[in-house]
Amino acid sequence: MTEPTMIDVASALRLLREGDLEIEGRLIDASNATLYCEVTLDGVAVACVYKPIAGERPLWDFPEGTLAHREVAAYAVSEALGWGVVPPTVMRDGPFGPGMCQLWIDVDESVDLGVLARSDLPQLRRMAVFDAVVNNADRKGGHLLPTSDGHIFGVDHGVCFSVEDKLRTLLWGWRGKRLEPETVEALRQLRTDLDAALCQRLSELLSPREVHATRRRVDRLVGSGKYPQPSEDWPAVPWPPF
Repeated sequence: MTEPTMIDVASALRLLREGDLEIEGRLIDASNATLYCEVTLDGVAVACVYKPIAGERPLWDFPEGTLAHREVAAYAVSEALGWGVVPPTVMRDGPFGPGMCQLWIDVDESVDLGVLARSDLPQLRRMAVFDAVVNNADRKGGHLLPTSDGHIFGVDHGVCFSVEDKLRTLLWGWRGKRLEPETVEALRQLRTDLDAALCQRLSELLSPREVHATRRRVDRLVGSGKYPQPSEDWPAVPWPPF
């Protein structure tokens, strides 16, 4: 099997969209149906995660049957920012109907996630900003995927993009501090994209109000020039945190 870190993004996306999907197991700790699969195309095979819409557990605060779309929308924002937070992710049909399909990431098991979540790494700073942009309501420590080459991916973005402020994360180490100039520039470019091609892509996945709220969150970050602060109206840290 081809290692995830050895395949380029374009090839990964083509594999995920067009390859033959074979289910090999289920991740039993996940609250929604999360299936470990192998996807094969033209003799190349990679591992992936397939989350069918049919296996989504209804939530009181998110429209039913929308979590897979939110995961794909999070990938679109990650790519627009150029930060590589989210592994390659697509919508596709599968053995249990349409759903999200995401490249499997092999994690460096030697990394202590508790220590990692409290560290001051540029990748985590960017992830904290990314989470503020997509309004991530569930950034647990277990959603951090450090790899052996030093990259840190973030996964499980089904509860993002709410119109209401729901940011809930372990990554509060920079709250209220000034954003780095390069981060502000990336956010400004993202805001431009949100009035262009990215707007069209997100409109295929989210409601008009959710796309508009994403613009407002970017405007707020650029306007303040600071990392977000925890809300007084919403739990700041997910439970359980890992």
